[in-house]
Amino acid sequence: MSILNVLLTRDHLVVAVDTLAEDARTGAHSAGAKLLLIPQHNLVLATRGSAQFFLRIYELALQASFRSDFTMEQLTAELGLVVDQLWPNYEKAAVEAGLPLEQLGTELVLGGWSPKDGRMVATAYAKNDSQSPTRVQPIGGQLASPGEPLKAVTPSMVQADLVSHARLQASYLNEQMGRQVAGGRLLAGFLQKGQAVVKDLGAI
Repeated sequence: MSILNVLLTRDHLVVAVDTLAEDARTGAHSAGAKLLLIPQHNLVLATRGSAQFFLRIYELALQASFRSDFTMEQLTAELGLVVDQLWPNYEKAAVEAGLPLEQLGTELVLGGWSPKDGRMVATAYAKNDSQSPTRVQPIGGQLASPGEPLKAVTPSMVQADLVSHARLQASYLNEQMGRQVAGGRLLAGFLQKGQAVVKDLGAI
């Protein structure tokens, strides 16, 4: 469990994640980067779910980004298929490690500047089992995971609001699970045409 928030306008994209990572076998906590840039193409890839699966997806996306014919649109179209192809290996590794399959799941967001559309775009991908294809959803304005604690909150790209909203979400998740599963610090990627930066917004 973790936090994954997206705010999108024509000219700006903000993606925020917490940093709390948990070892699936031991339960030990550490700090994890759940948001990584592909800066030469003004793109961000972020996750809520398995960090190891995310890092494998990021590795493949980064390799693809070096191709001379690379486009964001092609990566966006292919990413769900890549998740489907990798998922059986992920399930196999989980079984070998003694982890219950019902606990597996990943949410990914790919976003950034689209030269074709002349604006910021973002797409969400979700996968829980090998029986169903990856769910792919273009993001129109805002995506909040989990969204329940933010139902009465006005979306905002202001940094203080991003932190406040993440604290609400972390408190909600930790109460739901009866233990700390979200928290640490809040990392946010701020993208606009020609610029992509990641900021540490502080403890949540």
